[in-house]
Amino acid sequence: MACVKLGSKTDAFQRQGQAWFCTSGLPSDVIVEVGEMSFHLHKFPLLSRSGVMERMIAEAPEEQEEGGVITIPDIPGGAKTFELVAKFCYGVKLELTASNVVYLRYAAERLEMTEEYGEGNLIYQTEAFLNQVVLKSWKDSLMALQTCDDALFHTDELHITRRCIESLAIKACTDPSLFGWPIIEHGGPMQSPGGSVLWNGISTGARPKNSSLDWWYEDAATLSLPLYTRLISVMESRGIKQEIIAGSVTSYAKRYIPGLNRRQGPSEASSRLAPVALGMPPSEDEQKLLLEEIDRMLPMQKSLVPTKFLFGLLRTSMILRVNPSCISNLEKRIGMQLDQATLEDLLMPNFSYSMETLYNVDCIQRILEHFLAVDQFNEGGASPCSIDDEQLIGSPSLPPITMVAKLIDGYLAEVAPDVNLKLPKFQALAAAVPDYARPLDDGLYRAIDIYLKSHPWLGESDREQLCRLMDCQKLSLEACTHAAQNERLPLRIIVQVLFFEQLQLRTSIAGCFLVSDNLDGSRQLRSGVVGSNEGGWGTSAVRENQVLKVGMDNMRMRVSELEKECSNMKQEIEKLGRTKGSSAWGSVSKKFGFKLKSQMCSAQEGSVSKQQYSGNRKGEKVKNSMGKQNKSIDAISNE
Repeated sequence: MACVKLGSKTDAFQRQGQAWFCTSGLPSDVIVEVGEMSFHLHKFPLLSRSGVMERMIAEAPEEQEEGGVITIPDIPGGAKTFELVAKFCYGVKLELTASNVVYLRYAAERLEMTEEYGEGNLIYQTEAFLNQVVLKSWKDSLMALQTCDDALFHTDELHITRRCIESLAIKACTDPSLFGWPIIEHGGPMQSPGGSVLWNGISTGARPKNSSLDWWYEDAATLSLPLYTRLISVMESRGIKQEIIAGSVTSYAKRYIPGLNRRQGPSEASSRLAPVALGMPPSEDEQKLLLEEIDRMLPMQKSLVPTKFLFGLLRTSMILRVNPSCISNLEKRIGMQLDQATLEDLLMPNFSYSMETLYNVDCIQRILEHFLAVDQFNEGGASPCSIDDEQLIGSPSLPPITMVAKLIDGYLAEVAPDVNLKLPKFQALAAAVPDYARPLDDGLYRAIDIYLKSHPWLGESDREQLCRLMDCQKLSLEACTHAAQNERLPLRIIVQVLFFEQLQLRTSIAGCFLVSDNLDGSRQLRSGVVGSNEGGWGTSAVRENQVLKVGMDNMRMRVSELEKECSNMKQEIEKLGRTKGSSAWGSVSKKFGFKLKSQMCSAQEGSVSKQQYSGNRKGEKVKNSMGKQNKSIDAISNE
C-alpha cells in the first residue's frame, strides 16, 4: 500500500484518557471537542491552516486559562481523523495512505484548509496523493472506495467515489496481461523482461500463470451493495462482456446469501460460506434487498448463469417472500434454460402457508410455460413435428424440448406419491409438454402408474382420463408388456396396449422378412465376385441364421399368445352383453378409440400357419447370407 509522509517534526502529542495534549511546553489556549475526545491545542497553528478554525476561534468566548471550547461535528473518521489534521497543523510527520486519504480529504474540505492559508495545505496534499498514487493502483483504489461508505454523501460531493469507481472499472475492463497489473498487486511473482519469475531479483526460469478475466471478482465482492451496484453500472456503460458481469454478480451473491450454498458439496460449501462466517450474516431485510438488486443486475440472457444458481436464488426468494416481480423474473430466467436443469433442481419444497402439496408444482408449471414460449419463438413458426422420432432417440445430443420432456416426466414421477397432489394439477403439468417432445411415453407411463398406485381411490372415469395423457403407440415393448399386466390401468387402456403391442411385434417380423429378401438379392449379386471366399464365412452365416430363426420363432410365439389373450378378452366382452354376433370384435377398434384399421386379433388360424410357412421359406433363403449383414438382422429380430 502506497503512503506519503508529510512534515518533519517528531510526534509531540500525548493521549491521556479521552484527551490529547500537545507537549510543546506551552499551555494550551483552546479546546477542540470531536465526539467524545477533547484536544488541548494552541490557536495559532490551527487558524494559520484552516479558515473554519480561524472563524470558530474568533467567535469562541474566552474561558479562564484555556481560552475557548470549539466543537466540530460531522467529521468522517471522527477523532482519529482530526488527530491527523491537528498533527498536520503542527507540522508533525503525517503518513497518507489509501485507508485515510478519503477521510483527510473531506476533513480538509470541511475545515477549508486551502492554499490561501498556507502553501501545500492539506487539500492540495490529499488531492495530489489521490490522483498520483491511489487512482493508479487497483488495490489502493479499492481500499479508498471502501472508506467512502462512512461518508458517501460527502465523498460524492467531492467526486471521490466516482473517481475510484471509474478507476476500478477501467482496470477491470482491461486485459491485465497487457500491463502487468493487478496480478503483481495481488501477491503474484515479479517477472523479468523475458517473462520468467524472479526470486530476490534472480531469474528462476519458471513461467507465470496466465491471468483470467475473473481476477477482480473477489475484490469487488468486498464492497457494500450500493458501491457494488454503481461499479457494475459503470462497467456495463463501458461495454464489458455480459458473461463477465454475470460471473461477478454470481460471486457477490454467493458471498452474502448463505442459503445458496446448501446444495453444494462439503468442501465447496465450506469455502464459499467462509466469507459470510467471518462477519455478521446479513439480516432478512438486507437479503431481500440484495436479491432484488441481483435480479436487476443479472443480464437477461441464456446460459450466462448456472441453472442451479438461479434455482437457489428462486428458492431463497420464496423463503424470504421478496417482491413478486423478482420471483417472476427468476422464473423467466430459469425457463429460458430449463433444458440445462436437473431433477434435483426442480424438487423445490412448497414454502406457502397452506402447504397443499409437498413440492411447489405451480412454480414448475410456470417455468415450463416460459420455456415453451421461448422455444416456440426460437422455432420461428417451423413445424416441430417434422423431426423424426428415430432421430430424436438416436441423436447423441437431444433437442432442448425433448430434454425438458424427459425432465418433466421424471419430476412427475417424483411428485406423484404426494397424496395431496390433485388430479387436475398433475394432468395440467403432464399435458403442458407437447406430444412431439416425447419420442417415447415410457416416462409418462411410469409417472401415471405411480400416481394411480398412490391414489387408489380414483374412480374409473378419472383413471381413464389420466391414462389418456399417454399415447399407447409410443410405448416400448417393455412398457407394453408391463402395462398389459397392470391391474391399476382401466380395461380400455389395457386393450389398446395389447393391440399396439401385437402390432409392433408383427411390424418387427415383417421388417425382418423384408430385410432378408433384400439381403438375399444383394448376396446373390456378390456371390460371383467373392465366390472364392464362400468357404470362409459359410459356417458363421449358418450359425447366425440359426440364431435369427430362433428369434423369429420367439416372436411368433409371442404373437400367438397375444392373439389368444385378445380372443379371451373378446369372449369376456361378449359376455358383458355390450356387443353380439360375429361382428362383435370388428367394433372393438372403434369402441376403444384405435386410430389404425386392422383385424389383427380376428386373424384365422390358417393365416398364422401361413405366416409360419412363409417364415420357414424366408429362413431357408437367409442361410447363405453374409455375417456382417446378419448381425443387423439379428438386432432387428431382437427388438
